[in-house]
Amino acid sequence: MSEPLTATKLSNSSEETAGSRRFSFRIELDPSRKDSPWWITILSVLLALVLCGIFIGANGMNPVTVYMKMITGAFGTSFGLTETLVKSIPLLLCGIGVAIAYRISVWNIGAEGQFLAGAMAATAVTVYFPGLPGYLTIPLMVLCGIIGGGIWGLLTAIPRTYFQVNELITSLMLNYVAIHALNYFVFGPWKDPKGMNFPGSPMFTEAQSLPLVGDTRLHYGLIFAIAGVLLYAFLIRYTRWGYELRLIGANPEAARNAGIRISRHILLVMLISGGMAGLAGMSEVSGVTHRLMYGISPGYGYTAIIVAWLAKLNPLALIVSSFLFGGLIVGGYSVQTIGLPSSISSMMQGAILFCLIAGGMAYKFRIRRNG
Repeated sequence: MSEPLTATKLSNSSEETAGSRRFSFRIELDPSRKDSPWWITILSVLLALVLCGIFIGANGMNPVTVYMKMITGAFGTSFGLTETLVKSIPLLLCGIGVAIAYRISVWNIGAEGQFLAGAMAATAVTVYFPGLPGYLTIPLMVLCGIIGGGIWGLLTAIPRTYFQVNELITSLMLNYVAIHALNYFVFGPWKDPKGMNFPGSPMFTEAQSLPLVGDTRLHYGLIFAIAGVLLYAFLIRYTRWGYELRLIGANPEAARNAGIRISRHILLVMLISGGMAGLAGMSEVSGVTHRLMYGISPGYGYTAIIVAWLAKLNPLALIVSSFLFGGLIVGGYSVQTIGLPSSISSMMQGAILFCLIAGGMAYKFRIRRNG
């Protein structure tokens, strides 16, 4: 009797093993999956909204009511639309700069510092050359803003190129250097003696301010942003330099074997990347605040990282994502009327970035059935 029983047990065991193999799965990395499709981006943003809605609900608020208030405040009125466009200008300019750097896998986290450097350089024109006419002042402020941001970008590129220093660390730390430099100027030598102890430079004159569109706060910095994204699209798609950037980003070793000098491209790209963020800083001080002041940026440089990531570095998508995030900032201000802090927009930005990264990583894996 023992032999048949043993055979039966072995037979049952083999059937269970075969059954477990038949219905078991494994998760493995799929090398063929690199760039996630558009629907992953949509799902990631929706997931972020759901997660934020859970936190909003936990605070006793209706998430639908909050989201509708944000949409209405940012896009439901002419004032809201123009304010959204005002916020979109620095986001788009900084986003272009970040996207150019990401094209060759240079992770520029320092757009915030480059933004502030451009704002300080542009303000220096108004401080040291106050009597220049407008037709000279504005172009000089634009030039100094680009140069200031570009030099700040080079401070990251040079250690990366010649000493192999991780650009994530240097670009991030330089943000704090720029913040303290700005605080030094607005609390020190550039402080307005007539400003009643307010930490800011003297108010710009009309000749030092960008023209406004009608009776709104929308300024001509919008022209800089549109021109910048069109130039970015043309250079990336239709020039040899753009082709080389795309090749370096896709396969650095192949680019190096093809004779492309990667170090030179890193220096140039970071100069341009910082210059675009610096132009955003110039647009903000000349078109919105009309002075250099403490806390001039609510985090445009950091938000631009999410803008570029959401757009997948695509020029047209950069316009859309910067407009949406501009609306998110304005919508954050509008929810203060129903008892929520404006920092809810920062929470949503962080959630969107987290979900975008998680969605992109999850797409690289494939579920396969064993057996």
